[in-house]
Amino acid sequence: MKITVETVIQAPVVKVWSAYTTPEDIMQWNAASDDWHTTKSTVDLREGGAFTSRMEAKDGSFGFDFAGTYTKVVPNELIEYAFGDRTGIVEFESGPNGVTVRVTFDAETEHPIEQQRQGWQAILNNFAKHVNSHK
Repeated sequence: MKITVETVIQAPVVKVWSAYTTPEDIMQWNAASDDWHTTKSTVDLREGGAFTSRMEAKDGSFGFDFAGTYTKVVPNELIEYAFGDRTGIVEFESGPNGVTVRVTFDAETEHPIEQQRQGWQAILNNFAKHVNSHK
């Protein structure tokens, strides 16, 4: 099953794209809640290139690597990637109200669908806040 989350950001698409794909930016927005953070991020933004983000609870109690390989990259428009046996697609769609960022990913079976949707939406909301605070 696929899950889709999205947000609209009132900023130029080049700025939105940069904030989504730059490790220094990713470390500032890539968390679903205030008690988590991303401590390390690497991006090799090309087809066949790898990415990793180390996500950890701020109290040090838990952490994991979100990692995968880019399978398609169209600058300022589209990122497709594989992580484990799952895939994700990030679309950047410019419109009159700003840039719609839409993330579609394969759900996993360990956590409830709604929990996964809420977590990924929370990260996307943090991303929007990050871009909007750096105008």
